[in-house]
Amino acid sequence: MSLQEIVRNGSPQECRPWPRVLLTRPQWGALAEVLAADPAPELMALWAEPAMIHAAFRFAAEERLVLASCPAPDGRYPALSPARPGAVRFERMIRDLWGHVAEGAVDLRPWLDHGRWPHTAPLSSRPVDRAGPPPQPEFLPVEGEGVHQIPVGPVHAGIIEPGHFRFHVQGETVVRLEERLGYLHKGHIGLMLGQPPPAAARLAARLSGDSTVAHSWAFARAVEQALEVSPSPRAIALRAVMAELERVHNHLNDWGFVCNDAAFAFPHARCGVLREGVLRAAFAAFGHRLMMDRVVPGGVAADLTPGGAEAILAALAAVEAEIPSLVSIYENHASLQDRVVGTGAITPALVACFAAGGHVGRAAGRGFDARVALADAPYDRLRPEVPVLEQGDVDARVRIRIAEIGESIRLLRALLETLPEGELLLPLPQRGGEGVGVVEGFRGDCLHWVALEEGGLIRAAFPRDPSWLQWPLLEAAIEGNIVADFPLCNKSFNCSYSGVDL
Repeated sequence: MSLQEIVRNGSPQECRPWPRVLLTRPQWGALAEVLAADPAPELMALWAEPAMIHAAFRFAAEERLVLASCPAPDGRYPALSPARPGAVRFERMIRDLWGHVAEGAVDLRPWLDHGRWPHTAPLSSRPVDRAGPPPQPEFLPVEGEGVHQIPVGPVHAGIIEPGHFRFHVQGETVVRLEERLGYLHKGHIGLMLGQPPPAAARLAARLSGDSTVAHSWAFARAVEQALEVSPSPRAIALRAVMAELERVHNHLNDWGFVCNDAAFAFPHARCGVLREGVLRAAFAAFGHRLMMDRVVPGGVAADLTPGGAEAILAALAAVEAEIPSLVSIYENHASLQDRVVGTGAITPALVACFAAGGHVGRAAGRGFDARVALADAPYDRLRPEVPVLEQGDVDARVRIRIAEIGESIRLLRALLETLPEGELLLPLPQRGGEGVGVVEGFRGDCLHWVALEEGGLIRAAFPRDPSWLQWPLLEAAIEGNIVADFPLCNKSFNCSYSGVDL
């Protein structure tokens, strides 16, 4: 059987824009077997409720997702990780938050739970009071002659989020890297439960602050699909303006920091100046540098200010004018090219196996971009050009960012030239429903699933940051490189710590 055949035999559940199919436990087990034999279905996300497991899949040739569920009343379900390595951390997260155990899983060590929560499985129907001291973290054992460990973090020298990195090193060469995150656990999903969508939207906006627009839009789209609400063309266009501005300022930031981590400060300084101009334009146009809380369910919180379009266009002109000279400097300094070309490479096969998106995926052959593959307004008429490279190294990830900056500038000009009229914010009906929203952020595809009870409050939710499927690839990228290149590799990925600390 194929995955499509298994899904056709399931029980359709009302979910928009793609129906969710309820499978029996044997059918879910058959699904796991199909995935082991067929590499085509991409696992996009895996999450849970107190008595249910959910998964989202994608086929490259289809402009839709396939959603499947499996009941887990006894807290157990067949694991998907033997067939899809991207499922490993989702399964660990599900055990930590809901207490469900994936039978036959590759790895069931704690992921988010460091033993310091007052209860185990806090999102389960019956959380248990924790007893005993917090356990020591479990890392993979050292293997091989002459291999030693270097622990780094969770507290770092810069003003960044905490994460522990355990290097296994032979000489100066990294033979294995293992990450441990979850140090900023916010109880994000638990805080959303029981909230009306406008209140929960503030939490979605703060899942990862650098992607506040993308996550706000994905959450809003999920709510709007659940309630069958269609924002006005003007509200949708303004959302896209904010999303593209977010892409530009983040790519500028990352480009500069990659150069800085290679000890080349000039591009970092210039990219910082250009990014500051974009952030100031965003403040002038939308009243907030990061445009936080401007995208809300039903539309947008405020219109473009008088003179806001002119401020944005002026900032974009400054960026566009300086990019050629910055690219020339980047390409023509041998000391910089020596650090980035061939460093931190990952193969297209590995990227495809994890279904990693954003610049990480597109730098290694996976051309998925939600703006095109799952096209919705306004991108269904703008049709962004998606740059794709095969090298998969630090240099390729930088070049994808540079190309996307230019494409976002083109999209922003087109959006601002053709801003339609329409209502900014539509009222939300207070009723139940279930919906999914996928939005392409600067880091990759942000996926939000929302289920509303009959009174319109959040019954269940899951926000999936693209970093879930990118963090494991960083472990692979650093293998065979020297320890001193880890900051460079890490910044070229720029995965979100906060985005996976649910």
